[in-house]
Amino acid sequence: MSDSSLEMPVTYAAVAAAADRLREQAHQTPVLTSRTVNKLTQSQVFFKCENFQRTGSFKFRGAYNALAQLSPQQRQRGVLTYSSGNHAQAVALAGQLLGIKTTIIMPQDAPAVKQAATRGYGAEVMLYDRAEVTREFVAAQLVAETGATLIPPYDHPDVVAGQGTTAHELIQTVGPLDLLLVCCGGGGLLSGCAIAAAALTPNCRVIGVEPEKADDATRSFYSRTLQTVHNPDTIADGARTPSLGTITFPLVLHYVHDMVTVSDEALLRTLFFLWERLKIVVEPTGALAATALLNGPIRAPGAKIGVIISGGNVDICQIARLHSQIYPN
Repeated sequence: MSDSSLEMPVTYAAVAAAADRLREQAHQTPVLTSRTVNKLTQSQVFFKCENFQRTGSFKFRGAYNALAQLSPQQRQRGVLTYSSGNHAQAVALAGQLLGIKTTIIMPQDAPAVKQAATRGYGAEVMLYDRAEVTREFVAAQLVAETGATLIPPYDHPDVVAGQGTTAHELIQTVGPLDLLLVCCGGGGLLSGCAIAAAALTPNCRVIGVEPEKADDATRSFYSRTLQTVHNPDTIADGARTPSLGTITFPLVLHYVHDMVTVSDEALLRTLFFLWERLKIVVEPTGALAATALLNGPIRAPGAKIGVIISGGNVDICQIARLHSQIYPN
């Protein structure tokens, strides 16, 4: 965690304002506990279940917060974004609620369930081949042609502030924490939650968790130089982002205390544990933070720990294939 006094691009005041803005729109998602988990970890664990959020992930918070602040002129021109699925659905629903036309650029290999849900919320979906072209290039072309406002998945101050309401709610529900574990792709959820934690429970250590195969944020955190990764082959599709952003990177350096990685194998074991023992549907990316505690490097006996379950949009058709990877017989 940096001691820099430089002005940050997102403040706790923005997170608190987002919480007010979302009060009648976002679900206040449940916080689950498990005596089995507490016994295994020798700690007190609180799971903030954003898999029960509208559109099935925390992404609705940031998307609605950003779209709700657009000017009438921007709303008329419409909104554009790129996403493998959860941000896509979130922007689509936010646009539907606010009467804003939305266009979503999605990779051809995005989970079918996420593509279908995005179209179901009324968005126009444009598919691209991530092996041939970057989503940023496609988006830049469309913005130039249409004048639509780009709302990126994580590197946007209003998106970050909205995502921070996840930890804001958790801490208001359970009180001060010793440790907060948050999954990391592009860093929007992680940086937003870290901002909220710093304001509401200042003695809490915030740790970001990402896949071993997509460890750009961890390398960036330790080198203090922005690192990238190209199309990482991890089952955590929501963490296949190429890098932290120009907004999220300084926020992570300033507010986050540590970064760790977990293997896909450990992630799968945690995924099935959560399904079987907590009885909740969680997608692979959504289980990253829990994996660090249940099958990863984090050990904090006696601590009060918050764990963000970031989403539940798993493709049910893929369950058998995922199961066979860890239970081949």
